[in-house]
Amino acid sequence: MLFSDRPRSHYPNAQVHEVICQLRFPTILSINTVEPAEFQEAIREEFPQYIRRQETPAPKVAGLGTPNAHLEQQPAIINYHFLSPDGLWKVNLTRDFISLSTLHYSGWEEFAGFLDRLLAAFIHLYKPAYFQRVGLRYVNIFSRKRLHLEDTPWSDLFAPAYLGVLAEADLTEDLILNCGCDFLLKPDSSCQAKIHAGTGRVQAKAPNAPQDPEIKFIFDLDLSMGGNVPCTLAAAGLETLHGHSTRIFEGAMTDTLRHALELP
Repeated sequence: MLFSDRPRSHYPNAQVHEVICQLRFPTILSINTVEPAEFQEAIREEFPQYIRRQETPAPKVAGLGTPNAHLEQQPAIINYHFLSPDGLWKVNLTRDFISLSTLHYSGWEEFAGFLDRLLAAFIHLYKPAYFQRVGLRYVNIFSRKRLHLEDTPWSDLFAPAYLGVLAEADLTEDLILNCGCDFLLKPDSSCQAKIHAGTGRVQAKAPNAPQDPEIKFIFDLDLSMGGNVPCTLAAAGLETLHGHSTRIFEGAMTDTLRHALELP
């Protein structure tokens, strides 16, 4: 079952690793040339830490299909970071997008509340013409060890559509070195969902950090709405994406996994 009509639930033992919302808009050059002091002041109470980074995009191929094809270096992009005191919440602002991400997702209501205040300040100060893309992404990393399901096969925890060869009865997990499932679908006519599901190890990025040997199941759900979304409809668009994320997420799980997530 790819979509479930089960009501949305709050899982005490949720395995959400990161949630990201990004809204892209037609380029506003002033964001790249003038530091966003007014924007910082509007959100500084919740995001007091500030970092400014200059990023160089990959070169672009110009004149493709002609004898004069060549690489063109792209202008540097300034990425402004605003972080919460604990560093678990982050706002990114560039000339092309604004985003909110968190490593501590406790529920849609809190996340949407931050978004409402953030977007209100951004729209008031920068007046984007519209949003070209509205995106909402959930990265879930399921640990059987944390869920006390070490002896339970993945095929008992996820719907067959997300398992690939893990669903084959004549293969044991120790024989499968790598397994991933990627697809793109349309939950409705206005949006799409890009889904990656599969097993893997999560690598620690810090230098000399110990690596976790446990194989986990990664469920990466990236929903988006394209076209020219009016600023006044961005919040409604995000509610639509969130609604679809619930239907897809609930449809991906079995009752065995759902029960484990419900335990405190």
